[in-house]
Amino acid sequence: MVEGYRRLDADYSMDALVDDLVRVTGTLPGSPVLIGASMGGLTALVAAGKGRVTASGLVLVDIAPRIEPEGAARVAAFMRAHPDGFASLEDVAEAVTAYNPHRQRPASPEGLRRNVRLRDGRWYWHWDPAFMRPRDHRPDGPFDNSRLTDAARAVAAPTLLVRGQQSEVLSADGAAELLRLIRGARSVDVRGTGHMVAGDDNDVFTREVLGFLDALPGVSGR
Repeated sequence: MVEGYRRLDADYSMDALVDDLVRVTGTLPGSPVLIGASMGGLTALVAAGKGRVTASGLVLVDIAPRIEPEGAARVAAFMRAHPDGFASLEDVAEAVTAYNPHRQRPASPEGLRRNVRLRDGRWYWHWDPAFMRPRDHRPDGPFDNSRLTDAARAVAAPTLLVRGQQSEVLSADGAAELLRLIRGARSVDVRGTGHMVAGDDNDVFTREVLGFLDALPGVSGR
């Protein structure tokens, strides 16, 4: 069962994530275009590649079966930090800036409200701390390279990979490998962005995704 952003059973295995995606897409009238960043991208990749969801298209945002361990570890460290939350949105902004110093800091931290929730006077990230328990490389974990590679080979939907040019998670070699695995896939590097592509340059990210959607038969991003 899911409550808000969290599973009551704290099951965040790849099977559980895919099952959730299947349930959501099952409520739609047609075949969806799956757009997923990072973990959402891996979930979409497995769901599409294993035939759990019939997708009209697939957009993977800075993720592929082959990722850079050091970069992934830095992301995980950021997500595990501050388990006791933050006293203010300014403190949240400081943490984001420390992790991602090349991103221009907004004049006001108010936009970060969408990323945190207020509980007992402190601000907490939306993600469930249980998600970060050390299980990522188990056979049912999200970073099972063999499973992800097999899924990628089986993807039949038109696929776009949007990579942050400065990403520490997905290297140019990792992106090239994905293009070899998924027939007909194409990729674009977004200059000046890291792993959080949309957050670093939402205008360019949106333009690339809309262009991809407009080229799909029977699908329009406008």
